Amino acid sequence: MSGGGVFVVLEGGEGSGKSTQVARLARRLREHGHDVVETFEPGGTALGARVRDVFLHDSRAIDARAELFLVAADRAQHVEELIAPALARNAIVVCDRFSPSTLAYQGRARGLPLPVVAEVCRLAEGDIEPDVVVVLDVNDEVAAKRAPRDPDRLERAGEDFHALVRRAYRELAPKHRWVVVDANGDVDDVAGKVWSAVEPHLA
Repeated sequence: MSGGGVFVVLEGGEGSGKSTQVARLARRLREHGHDVVETFEPGGTALGARVRDVFLHDSRAIDARAELFLVAADRAQHVEELIAPALARNAIVVCDRFSPSTLAYQGRARGLPLPVVAEVCRLAEGDIEPDVVVVLDVNDEVAAKRAPRDPDRLERAGEDFHALVRRAYRELAPKHRWVVVDANGDVDDVAGKVWSAVEPHLA
């Protein structure tokens, strides 16, 4: 459940265009008169910013289990401090990443047991669940072209790792009823598909 508001999560691997589409969706929702909170993980709170710095920019190796608990700590604070209060006041929360990322990255791609990862996610979420999860799906070639020039620790994990992440989203989507959107094309076209996935949940 998500309180009185609507909780929208945009997901996808590196190079899928999440940040761009989150911003576009939030702007369109505001144009329709909605109270919108735009946020992201990891790093959506002051504590989260410190977690993000370690998670993405620490030069030392981080064990997969440590990764899991870092993102869980970030999420628990994020839900308590920002997401739950926004939903309680009937706002629409648009979040760049949430628990689906943990299942795809730390579960499937890092090889941690999915039931364990799912249970840690449930503990971190409390009783907050997305109303809709939209997965932006791109092929490996497009993702490679969109790779940043100054990659962070996770972006440097290698092509095989990120191909595993993209495949994980596709395989997990039917079970969790995530909406998979082809994000290989034009930004405006993708934005239209995202809106079509989200609009039915706004009534």
